[in-house]
Amino acid sequence: MVASREVHLKSRPHGVPRKDNFALLTVEVPEPGPGQILLRNVWMSVDPYMRGRMYDRKSYVAPFRLDTVLEGGAVGEVLRSNHPDYEPGDLVLHMGGWREYCLSDGNGARKLPPTGAPSELYLGLLGMPGMTAYFGLFEVAGLQRGETVFVSSAAGAVGSVVCQLARIHDCRVIGTCGAESKAEWLLEEMGVDVAINYRTCDDLAAALAEAAPEGIDVYFDNVGGQHLEAALACMKPFGRIAACGMIDDYNRAGEGVGVRNLLQVVGKRLLMRGFIVSDFAARYEEAFAPMMKWYHEGNLNARSTVHEGIEHAPDALIGLFEGTNTGKMLVNLCSHEQHGIEVEYI
Repeated sequence: MVASREVHLKSRPHGVPRKDNFALLTVEVPEPGPGQILLRNVWMSVDPYMRGRMYDRKSYVAPFRLDTVLEGGAVGEVLRSNHPDYEPGDLVLHMGGWREYCLSDGNGARKLPPTGAPSELYLGLLGMPGMTAYFGLFEVAGLQRGETVFVSSAAGAVGSVVCQLARIHDCRVIGTCGAESKAEWLLEEMGVDVAINYRTCDDLAAALAEAAPEGIDVYFDNVGGQHLEAALACMKPFGRIAACGMIDDYNRAGEGVGVRNLLQVVGKRLLMRGFIVSDFAARYEEAFAPMMKWYHEGNLNARSTVHEGIEHAPDALIGLFEGTNTGKMLVNLCSHEQHGIEVEYI
């Protein structure tokens, strides 16, 4: 057996999660049985959708249970194996995050291929956020080369990939973010044409109209609320909106922010489609090949904000809603692991 620290949901948050909504426990993980593997988690993903699972309500994914270990994407190293498909030393992508060690029967797990890419990229650029960006932009929004694209929360894990994919396809890219440092990063490293700091912008719709005087073809929505309202005002006729997330509403206990100009959808004949990345799970390999190609060519870059240690996983989640991350939010569970991408420590 091995001692493992893990994070439980102690109480359901009201508004932005607080540290006292979580509990850190130490448990004993038994030796793997027949067909099982013992994993030591190296990297753990923290994602905005996890906030929705903290509500006790019906959704596209089951809510987290109280007084039970949380779960999420992780990269783990196989320590011991009784499974024919895994050997000690293999790196595995799985959903047993929020803990240092776990057992797996291989169901829903995937051995990382020997691509030369850092393992943490499979939780970001080459993982769920990257797949979200790819299918949301190309399949849902139907991006065409040379169009004008607006991306909200452009400095986040998904938004930053969307910006780069649009840039690769010769698009004019406008992104919003919540800090001047993030705006500089978007302009200097992500290739964004215009970066708008919504926290210091008096009139988001006016700033967007100035950035896109001929209008917006595609809006990739990660925020909702006022961002969606501003985008609707600036969309071209027959524009397309990929509704990926609406983080502006995630922590609201009551009703969300209303959009006052929804009539624009009718007059401009807009197409707005919500999606969940798992809708495209059977097609991930279709996206992986071009994403890997662009990464090795230097056309796709990644940055992560990293918290060290399982005890700081709640801080990482809370930080998502306070805007402390640039790029992907990660927790490093194995301090000697070498970072293969640009990271910002918190």
